[in-house]
Amino acid sequence: MTNPSPDAIAPSLDLIEQLARDTVANLPEPWRSPATQVVLRIEDFPSDEILEAMGLEDPFELTGLYEGVPMTEKSVSDPAPRPDLVWIFRRPILDEWAERGDVSIGDLVTHVVIHEFAHHFGWSDDDIGAIDPWWE
Repeated sequence: MTNPSPDAIAPSLDLIEQLARDTVANLPEPWRSPATQVVLRIEDFPSDEILEAMGLEDPFELTGLYEGVPMTEKSVSDPAPRPDLVWIFRRPILDEWAERGDVSIGDLVTHVVIHEFAHHFGWSDDDIGAIDPWWE
């Protein structure tokens, strides 16, 4: 691995957002269309409320989060109380990227985005892990 330029800067929120949006835009059908209906939010860290709800103390433990009702549980007779939302957290992603040192920032963002959207499609963490053994 080559040393980064001393003038290099960490990927910005805007770059992480563009990578996330590109991931959604490049999903194959039948997943792309429903994915474009999900609100995508990019923040540096999860809020204190999110951390508390997840039972986490360290904001670096959460790279992304899906909030909503998975498609497999939706019913046309049950109106959604709020839109589905995928959160992507830049600083925990950058921390993991730096620690790993063996994956591009684009690949890592793509992985996190697809993982969170898989929850929207109704997949469990075990389902996702069986298909995408990222941590092996």
